[in-house]
Amino acid sequence: MQPRHHLLLTCAGALVALGCAGNAPPGAVPRASTSGGVTLSSPRPARNGALRVLVYHDMEGLAGQDDYRTFNYSHPEYYAKGQGYLVADINAVVDGLFAGGATSVEIIDAHGSGNPNPDVDRARLDKRATQLTRNAPFRHYVDVVAPDTYDAIVAVGMHAKTGSKGFASHTVTIGMGLSMNGHAITETEIVAYSWGRVGVPVIFVSGDDRLQRDLATMPWLQYVVTKRATSASTVELRNVAEVHAEMRAKAAAAVRALASAKTMRANEPVRAALKVVRPASLAMLRGVPGVALSADGDEVTFEANDFQGAYDGLNALIGVARLAYPTTTNEVVREHRDSTLIARLQRERLMERWFDVESERWHPPAPTAPTPGRKYYGAQ
Repeated sequence: MQPRHHLLLTCAGALVALGCAGNAPPGAVPRASTSGGVTLSSPRPARNGALRVLVYHDMEGLAGQDDYRTFNYSHPEYYAKGQGYLVADINAVVDGLFAGGATSVEIIDAHGSGNPNPDVDRARLDKRATQLTRNAPFRHYVDVVAPDTYDAIVAVGMHAKTGSKGFASHTVTIGMGLSMNGHAITETEIVAYSWGRVGVPVIFVSGDDRLQRDLATMPWLQYVVTKRATSASTVELRNVAEVHAEMRAKAAAAVRALASAKTMRANEPVRAALKVVRPASLAMLRGVPGVALSADGDEVTFEANDFQGAYDGLNALIGVARLAYPTTTNEVVREHRDSTLIARLQRERLMERWFDVESERWHPPAPTAPTPGRKYYGAQ
């Protein structure tokens, strides 16, 4: 079937395909109640006595954490503390999951700190848990989704969506707000929609109090508030031991109550929207046929056949919006004492590159192949 809208945009040399039909994994559950652009269904019962849980982890919603540098690999002394916060939260949740009846638990990285190694230190991870790996890079939210691989999904250390004023609140990347079927979504909901395609529910989440408010759409969740956000960069911390005790108890309760959880599937076709916060900009799309761009140039909408098409289209648009980010780089250059020289060298490099391409003296480098023997853990 042809996609409802297939639009090719050429923006600053980037070819972007929007609204293409995705390849939804087979095995989705029958539809049940529909509300707010999402269909809720009961999960399939676990088979053969196995209860397999996949744990996504981010790194902004951790207990004991009140400094953004702890989830940023470029600040190694702080990041090391963040790794300690992360593995402590995960271990508390893993302990609860097994206490509740889980038979296997795998961990997948949904953060991507910049560390070439996984954010979770295997040496400190609960020995009963394993880390999901592949031999090539993969998209953690969509590429691992398949029927009959897991029975439940858990999300640890998550953050609120853009505009929620939570600690480090954002969606996918800073300055971007994503919507599907008129609802502004969190990354936790992206996980839920993605796994909902094959009938697997999200049953437990931890993060700050603003994310708890964002997830009112998922009342069956066992949710643990790790801290209370007072701004995007400040929090009021809870007692960490109390948080971990609550994580163990609620993770166990979530497994025991799996049958009462709900899967979430975005109703199709999916109406998707990206709303950006400056300096990100979509203004360069103005006048492009087929794009519904808001008057202020900060929001664009499109329709896709399914979740996969909406997800791919939104990520493509994020790439377009980020083309405006060099404005901040230019500000830094202008403040440098050699700003005039730097600007001239940049213009000359661009001109020389154009000459070389035109003369067939330069070709784009081939895509980097996966490193033999390297393991990839998700968003790293």
